[in-house]
Amino acid sequence: MFNVVVTGASRGIGLAIAVELARAGHQVVATMRNPAGSPELGEQAAKEKLPIRIEMLDVDSDESVKQAFGRILGRGPVDVLVNNAGIERTGAIEETPLADFRTCMETNYFGAIRCIQAVIGPMRERGSGAIINVTSVGGKISMSPFGPYSASKFALEALSEALAQELRAFGVRVAIVEPGIIDTRMARNIEGMNGSKVYPQVRRCAVLFEAAMAAGAGQPEVVGQKVREIVESGTWQLRHPVGPDAEPFLGWRGSMNDEKWVQWGAQSDSEWLKAVKADFGMDLKLDS
Repeated sequence: MFNVVVTGASRGIGLAIAVELARAGHQVVATMRNPAGSPELGEQAAKEKLPIRIEMLDVDSDESVKQAFGRILGRGPVDVLVNNAGIERTGAIEETPLADFRTCMETNYFGAIRCIQAVIGPMRERGSGAIINVTSVGGKISMSPFGPYSASKFALEALSEALAQELRAFGVRVAIVEPGIIDTRMARNIEGMNGSKVYPQVRRCAVLFEAAMAAGAGQPEVVGQKVREIVESGTWQLRHPVGPDAEPFLGWRGSMNDEKWVQWGAQSDSEWLKAVKADFGMDLKLDS
């Protein structure tokens, strides 16, 4: 059994990962910014008598990460770090405040780096461990209006590739988990996002997500199961798409060259609706 730290465990994917690993007998430290305001995991752990300890941790804060990992490492080694904490910021590039780009990068990218740097030395010295970074299909595919979010996930994917090269010789595994559309509060926020008077992609994406959620998106538990598989299997595979639409979506994008991909997102509303029908079998309608 392993000692595992999961960030962003208050709800959604992070909560599902923590519960999946704890049910399998692993000792889980589940971190979140505000444990008092997010009691769900603690209540579930108590009900099922799961080996989960909740720690307050804000990945955006150097001091919070230092203090939290000081407490965690003071109790014993971290065998597995799961960097799951993340936020979404969407919008057309012209219309999105610079602060939103910074906020997204601070949590999704720099937050992961802070946590990695807190555990990497002891893992390297022991010659064992695993760092699992939860990115997204949006870390491999960029489409409007996901520019702010995808930029942060692309960055984490790039970091993970370099990290895997550095740590392989020391026996420390690095894995990237790439969920597709998963039924979480973050996904629900996307389907309800505001439109744009200039860029049609914003409205289209909201409609596309609404339809995908209605058709039955993947559940957070499938990501928890994938993380457990990575932890327990000892695999050195770097990338792990997860969810019913992840691999098909990556394959669909891979079938196009870059210019065709740009044109797919740039076409008129009427042509876009036809393309969605042809590519996904979805008969969507856009409000006029």
